[in-house]
Amino acid sequence: MAVKKAQMMPTFSYEGVDRKGAKIKGELPARNMALAKVTLRKQGVVIKTIREKRKNILEGLLKKKVSTLDITIFTRQLATMMKAGVPLVQSFEIVAEGLENPTMREVVLGIKGEVEGGNTFAGALKKYPQYFDNLFCSLVESGEQSGALETMLDRVAIYKEKSELLKQKIKKAMKYPIAVIVVAVIVTIILMVKVVPVFQDLFSSFGADLPAFTKMVVNMSEWMQKYWFIFIIAVGIVISLFLEAKKRSKKFRDFLDRAALKAPIFGDLVYKAIIARYSRTLATTFAAGVPLIDALESTAGATNNVVYEQAVLKIRDDVATGQQLQFAMRVTDKFPAMAVQMVAIGEESGALDAMLDKVATHYENEVDNAVDGLTSMMEPLIMAILGVLVGGLVIAMYLPIFQMGSVV
Repeated sequence: MAVKKAQMMPTFSYEGVDRKGAKIKGELPARNMALAKVTLRKQGVVIKTIREKRKNILEGLLKKKVSTLDITIFTRQLATMMKAGVPLVQSFEIVAEGLENPTMREVVLGIKGEVEGGNTFAGALKKYPQYFDNLFCSLVESGEQSGALETMLDRVAIYKEKSELLKQKIKKAMKYPIAVIVVAVIVTIILMVKVVPVFQDLFSSFGADLPAFTKMVVNMSEWMQKYWFIFIIAVGIVISLFLEAKKRSKKFRDFLDRAALKAPIFGDLVYKAIIARYSRTLATTFAAGVPLIDALESTAGATNNVVYEQAVLKIRDDVATGQQLQFAMRVTDKFPAMAVQMVAIGEESGALDAMLDKVATHYENEVDNAVDGLTSMMEPLIMAILGVLVGGLVIAMYLPIFQMGSVV
């Protein structure tokens, strides 16, 4: 319900006069007209006209979505403004003006309106749960309560930047082979539908039996010519069912999470990325003054994998009974020895957040190296697959011609 309210926050168009007597007009997102008027009066605007802006259905459909990168940029810019001594409300205005995404600009102005209306920064962020998760809101709330909001925003910005960089590395590893395989499939289909029929007409004039390999390719080509649309529809249905099942079924998502860890090529990369996320999130929350048990609860969801989410929740329960973090991590048998040893050193020296930060940095570098190694390993493998697909078709088409030449 909270998500719908945040998404449907109305925008009000207004005209008035500012403190200097100059005419001013603009738009302001607010929960209702009364709050919009209060916000404008606090800004020193004498309102002449104000009305709710009607939403265009087409504009809503074409509206640009807010990405995690937009949130990361907003956090970094706000942290920079706050560290420079700019007041919070004025920081919102400056950041909003520099944002390229109009939807993100509306969100920032909406947060600004909430803060001007008397709400806390964390409370304003909670009005947009689809953009700011519980971890983000909790860290900001800790910063406000401790009186060190600018320091906390800087930590949150670093955390978001590291998380986004890690995510981009994973996407880079996945996108390249998928893109090449898709291109290979498209090229194969074009050859089957357009090129093979030309050779088929040539072969029919020979009046001789075709080699078995050529017959198989010709039969596949005939099937593709007749049922290519069914093939495309079937692929579309399979992809749609996969995405729908992933969206609606928790069991299916859990199955995918477990399968990702066991994948022969990508499994190690996923594992290192999870350890990096776990360490980075726990280091950030613990350094922010969040109690370890609460920090572990926030970290469980940040792992983005059901296996490690359950493992971290088990660690939280063990720590709540009085066990040391390093012992609880070792018992799960899900964490590398190096990470456990670093946590043990951190607990003994009283520098747990610093040790966790070192673990996170190490595994982020490991992910970077793994992505580079995977890319260099995949390139010859993909070239070999393309060679087999395209080269196989060429051989199949020229094999009857070679046989005729040997007979002559």
